[in-house]
Amino acid sequence: MSSTHGIKTVLHPVSDLAKAKAVYTALLGVAPQADGPYYVGFQAQGQQIGLVPGAAAQGMAAPVAYWHVDNIEAKLAEVTGAGATLKDPARDVGGGRLVATFTDPDGNVLGLIQDR
Repeated sequence: MSSTHGIKTVLHPVSDLAKAKAVYTALLGVAPQADGPYYVGFQAQGQQIGLVPGAAAQGMAAPVAYWHVDNIEAKLAEVTGAGATLKDPARDVGGGRLVATFTDPDGNVLGLIQDR
């Protein structure tokens, strides 16, 4: 069984990136670490908080919590073997970071992240 390192990343779908960025900057009390037209990310108290514009159109209707893992493929095999359904297979999102999502039996979307 492969291990997890806890939830360290939560991505929030947003419809207006500029407005959301202002609110999350005020909430977290820090400027974004990553600030682009496709993603705004904050590091706050050991957490990565991300804002993803247009995510609702891609099927992300609610925030998604991401568990950090050592071996994303092994963990996907474990959770799907236990009854989860693969939503998005592991893909490289830059910098060697792999992400994947799956749904639990109730349809809740959960995510995995592996940093190389």
